[in-house]
Amino acid sequence: MKAKARFLLAIAVLGLLMTGPFMITVLLVWVGMEEAEHQKLLDLLLPHLPVGISMTLFGFIVGVVVLHKLFKQYVEGLLGMAEQLHMMLAANRNFRVKQEGPPEVENLAKAANDLAAQRDALLDDVELRIAQANASVEEEKNRLAALMSELAQAVVVCNLDGRILLYNNRARLQFKALSQGPTSVSGGTLIGLGRSIFSILEKSQVEHAREIIYQRLAKHQSPLANFVTTTPGGQLLRIQMVPVFAAGSEEAERAMTGYVLTVDNITRTLEEEARRDHALHALTEGSRAALGSIRAAVANLIDYPDMDAELRERFVKVVDDEAAQMSLRLDETMSEFSDSAKSRWPLEDVLAVDIIGAAQRRIESKLDLVVLIEDVDDSLWIKADSFSLVFALTFIAERLLDHYQIRDLRFRTSREGKLVYLDAIWVGQAISSETFYSWEMETMQALGETSSLSLRDVIDRHGGEIWYQRERAAHRAYFRFVLPLATPGVELADERRATGRPEYYDFDLFKFEDKSIDLDRKLSELAYTVFDTETTGLEPSKGDEIIQIGAARIVNNRLLRQETFNQLVDPEGPIPPQGIPIHGIRDDMVRGQPNIDVVLPAFHAFCEDTVLIAHNAAFDMRFLQLKEERTGTRFTQPVLDTLLLSAVVHPHQESHKLDVILERLGIQIDTRHNALEDALATGEVFLKLLPLLEEMGVVTVRQALEAAEKTYFARVKY
Repeated sequence: MKAKARFLLAIAVLGLLMTGPFMITVLLVWVGMEEAEHQKLLDLLLPHLPVGISMTLFGFIVGVVVLHKLFKQYVEGLLGMAEQLHMMLAANRNFRVKQEGPPEVENLAKAANDLAAQRDALLDDVELRIAQANASVEEEKNRLAALMSELAQAVVVCNLDGRILLYNNRARLQFKALSQGPTSVSGGTLIGLGRSIFSILEKSQVEHAREIIYQRLAKHQSPLANFVTTTPGGQLLRIQMVPVFAAGSEEAERAMTGYVLTVDNITRTLEEEARRDHALHALTEGSRAALGSIRAAVANLIDYPDMDAELRERFVKVVDDEAAQMSLRLDETMSEFSDSAKSRWPLEDVLAVDIIGAAQRRIESKLDLVVLIEDVDDSLWIKADSFSLVFALTFIAERLLDHYQIRDLRFRTSREGKLVYLDAIWVGQAISSETFYSWEMETMQALGETSSLSLRDVIDRHGGEIWYQRERAAHRAYFRFVLPLATPGVELADERRATGRPEYYDFDLFKFEDKSIDLDRKLSELAYTVFDTETTGLEPSKGDEIIQIGAARIVNNRLLRQETFNQLVDPEGPIPPQGIPIHGIRDDMVRGQPNIDVVLPAFHAFCEDTVLIAHNAAFDMRFLQLKEERTGTRFTQPVLDTLLLSAVVHPHQESHKLDVILERLGIQIDTRHNALEDALATGEVFLKLLPLLEEMGVVTVRQALEAAEKTYFARVKY
C-alpha cells in the first residue's frame, strides 16, 4: 500500500511539473494585458487549444509510462530486494537475491550476494566453534536420552505447575494404551510436552504427594512419596514421586523445581491376584465336601471289613468319583493359572524365535553343530528367563553331540492353549529313561561354563515341563519344552517396533508458566497445534466432507514430530474420483474408519489450550465450523494463517502458495498432499516466519491477527 501511494504521488508531481509552468506563464501574461488584448489572445489560442491539450496529454501519458517503468525497476525492485535480504538474514541462509533489473540494481544484488557468502563463511566458523563447545553438553543429553529409553518403567518429569517436560518411550506407549478404547482414534495419546499431567492423574493426589515430600525434607528424611490412583478409564496406577531440585542450591535450602514420576500399571496384577484368590477359595470350598465324602467312605470301609461286595463296591466308587472330581478341579485351576503358577523369578515377554535364534548362534559357533529351523511361528511370545533357557538348549545340544554324535539339531514351535511347545529334534539313537532323568537332575555344564541350575530347575523356574518323545516312523526323537504363553498387548508390540531415540524432553519448560491463551502474550511463549485437512472437494458449504485430519504440536518453538494426530475419517459417502490423484485417499481406505462425530471431539481434545495454525486456514476452519452443531464441538481458540502471515512478511512476493513458501524459506519436505505431512510443513513455515514477524514489530498474537486481517488474502471466504 505504501508503494502504491508513492507511485500516485509521483504521478501527481509529474503532472504539476508538466502543466504548472505553462499555466503560471499564461496567468502572468493575462494579468498584464488590456481588455482588447484579452479578446485577441482568446481568438488566437482557442482554435489551437485541442491540439495543445492532446499534445499535453500525450506527453503526460508517455511520462507516466516511463515513470511506471522506472518505479517498477528501482522502487519496487529495491523493495523486493529488501524483503529478500531480510529473508536471507533471518529465515533462509541459502537464499540469494535475484540479480535482475537495471544494471545498477543487478550490481547491488551481486554485492549483497557476495556479502552473504562472506557472512555464511563466518557463521559456519562460529557454529563450528559453538558445536565444539557444546559437544560435552550434547553428550550428556544423549546419555540421558539413552538411559531413559532403556528404562523398563514409565518415567515422566514435570515442573511445579504439572506441565510435562520429559517422558520416555515407555511412558508414551503406556499412556497411549490407557487412552485407547472402543471409540479411540489415532493420536489419542494423553501425554505430551507442555501438557498437564493432571489430565491423567488426579491433581489433589499429586499435590498431596508433594506435601509429603516437603514434610520429609523438613525432617531430613528421604524425599519420596508413593500413591495409587485411578485413571479416567478405570486403570489403577502405582506412582512414585521424587523431587527435582534447583541446580546449585544448598542442602539446607534446596528449592524444588519439579518432580519425577515413575508409573506402573497394576491393574492386570490386581485382577490376576483377585482371580487367583477367588479360584483358591473356590478350590478349597469345592474340595471340602469331596474330602468329607472320601473320608466317610474310607471310614466305612475300615470299620466294616466284612461288608458285602456290592456295598464295598459302592463305597470304592464314591472314593474314585470324588477323587476324580478333585483331580479335574485341580487340573482346571492349574491350566487357568499356568502363567502364574510358577516360581517368582522375574520372566520377560520374548519371541520364541528370538530364543531359538540366540541358541542357534551359540551352538553353531561354539559346538560346530548344524542347527536347522524346521517349523517356527514368528508370532509366538513366551514368558521366559532368556539366559537360562538358551543355556539349557545349549546343554542339551552338547550332551547329544558328545554321547550320540548327532549330525544336526532342529527346532520347531507350536501352541496349545496357553502353552507353547518348543521342540529340540535329532535323528539317530534314542536315549533311555534313566539317561534322560540323570540329564534332567544334574547341574548343567556347557561350553566350559557351569550353571548353578539343573535342567529341572530351569523348567520349574518357567512353571513348565519337559518331555522326551520319539517319532518312530521318522527315526527321530525330541525334547519338548512346555513353556507359558505370553500375550503382549498393544503397548509391548508398539515398543518392539520403536527403534532407538528420540526421547521426549525439553528442560526449558521448567520455566513454563501455566497460563491460558492471552492475545497479548508473545508468539514465542505459546503452544500451538498446526493442522491440515484432506477433503472430498473444495466447497464445504455444498456438502464436501473431511476425509483426513493431520496435526502436530509446537511447544517452546519446537515442532514435536512425535506428538501428532493423524486420522482418516469416513465421509459416509463416495469420494469423488477427480480428487483421489491429489490426496491419494480411496473409498476402501475410509470405510470402517470413525466418522466426524468421533474424530472431531478427539481432535479438539488434542489441540485444547493451544493456538491453531493452518495454511489457508479459512478453508479448513470452514469445514470444522460447519460440523459444530452436529458434533457439539466448538473451536474457540485463536487461529493463525501462514498464508496471511507470509503476505505480511513478504508483501512484494508474487505467490504465497505453500510449495512456493517452502522453497523460498529453504524448507525441504519429502511428501505433500497428506494431511499430516502438510501440517508438519506448515509448522516448519510458521517457525521460520516468527523471527521475520518479530523484525517487523509483530510479536504478540493480537498483533499477528491484526496484521493478517489487513492483507488482501484475508478477504477470501468459503
